[in-house]
Amino acid sequence: MAEQKRDYYEVLGVDKGADDAAIKKAYRVLAKKYHPDMNPGDTEAEKKFKEASEAYAVLSDPDKRRQYDQFGHAAFEGGAGGAGGFDFSGADFGDIFGDIFGDLFGGGRSRSRSNGPMKGANLRTSVRITFEEAVFGCKKEIELNVKETCKTCSGSGAKPGTSPETCPKCGGKGQVMFTQQSLFGTVRNVQTCPDCQGSGKIIKERCVDCRGTGYIAMKKRYSVDIPAGIDNGQSTRMPGLGEPGINGGPRGDVLIEVIVGRHPIFQRQDFDIYSTVPVSFAVAALGGEVMIDTVDGKVIYDVKAGTQTDTRVRLRGKGVPSWRNKDMRGDHYVTLVVQVPDKLKPEAKELLRQFDEITGNSLNAAKAATEQDQHGGENKENAAEGKKKKRWKL
Repeated sequence: MAEQKRDYYEVLGVDKGADDAAIKKAYRVLAKKYHPDMNPGDTEAEKKFKEASEAYAVLSDPDKRRQYDQFGHAAFEGGAGGAGGFDFSGADFGDIFGDIFGDLFGGGRSRSRSNGPMKGANLRTSVRITFEEAVFGCKKEIELNVKETCKTCSGSGAKPGTSPETCPKCGGKGQVMFTQQSLFGTVRNVQTCPDCQGSGKIIKERCVDCRGTGYIAMKKRYSVDIPAGIDNGQSTRMPGLGEPGINGGPRGDVLIEVIVGRHPIFQRQDFDIYSTVPVSFAVAALGGEVMIDTVDGKVIYDVKAGTQTDTRVRLRGKGVPSWRNKDMRGDHYVTLVVQVPDKLKPEAKELLRQFDEITGNSLNAAKAATEQDQHGGENKENAAEGKKKKRWKL
């Protein structure tokens, strides 16, 4: 008994109303997942690959899709050729398998490296700065190992008196074409020439100073402008100081990651600064002035009478400048923490007791509450005893 075929739409995981782009996208995913070259020796993967290819061959063709929608699998019974007895003629697998084989074998039209000018790679380094330097910006010096054009060969990489020759393998194109046998026949792919590495040139006699690279590595120092408002982990860019370009392309960039040191007082969140300031009991109760440290220096703040501990105040515009707009700054949020003195002279203690008696006698509040509870309990016991005596007399 022949195995019953699954619905083609179900195989690709698309709705019956799916457009051509959705069908192609679904098949591309399945083809890459189950391709035999990605799953060597896996018969189940090969079976699913054939099933998905058959579904795509039908649903990607308007005429075949119309027949399938009307008659189902019966519309193609008796077909010959292709995989599993199905006729794949007319199906367009070209760009899909170009992508697949590009992933598998390092080629593909969109992935091949041309021998035209290409920008050089970026260099990365880091620099440490203080909290204040991050807030207001600064200048720092960095040291990099950079590649400079070899003076001996003027960057050609060839021994003086000789010149690079055209690569015989790729004919100076920097790319070679190869064929790969697939389930659907022969597929042509393009990859970077392995002999010349895409340059199209072969150096027979290399320069002894640069060893054929055309560049000499050396240490250089650069001054870096760190912008105001930069945060820990962010990077600033120095264009054109990275690795040399390929085939006459521009140099890459240098990316400098900033590592901001901790501050003993301030903490930062985005463009706002946070800190804590101690306030004496007298200032918190009666009101008064306190000194607050900010990144702009010390400022005087007038504390209101009756201020409670952990009260937060806002100093507008005392935060971090915006990296993109220096005229805009965040705020500084200060938490006021009331300090309780741990050492008092006898005179101060006596005055504090007098103050407490006037403002509510909190020092004796617990004792008074306990005595009240005891008296209340005795009264209840006496009342209960009285009731018993009355009952006894009855």
